Amino acid sequence: MPKVQPSRRSKQQPPEGWSDLEPRLEEFKQKMRDAETESTSGKRKVESTWGITRVHHQRSRYIFDLYYKRKAISLALLTYCVKHGHADGTLMAKWKKQGFEKLCCLQCVQPRDTSFGTACICRVPKNKLEEGRVVECVHCGCRGCASSD
Repeated sequence: MPKVQPSRRSKQQPPEGWSDLEPRLEEFKQKMRDAETESTSGKRKVESTWGITRVHHQRSRYIFDLYYKRKAISLALLTYCVKHGHADGTLMAKWKKQGFEKLCCLQCVQPRDTSFGTACICRVPKNKLEEGRVVECVHCGCRGCASSD
């Protein structure tokens, strides 16, 4: 996940509409701080980063929905957010592809991160799993991000 660059370091002025978006991004920044400082005692090693991944997904999804679904922000503002680390451009590019509309994180589609060289278990549709089986991704804690669910 890219580090969020404060806008004061940049010489480029934020595009029009940034003032409407900034308060919500500050809320996400605070949520990220809380997730980073959250105690990891009593959690498994893989669970320690799930909160950070969840906030990263929510922040990117919020900006994605503003541009692609609601058409509330401009392309310049979207580019600015991606360039300064407020949104994950690679994840948003996957969301535009068919079958990846609900993707939780990029690790779940990278075959090199799994034992058998396939996608993560959270990508399997719920109707193809055993009845009553609880699925939880080890990368991000997702419980199912298949597009057919």
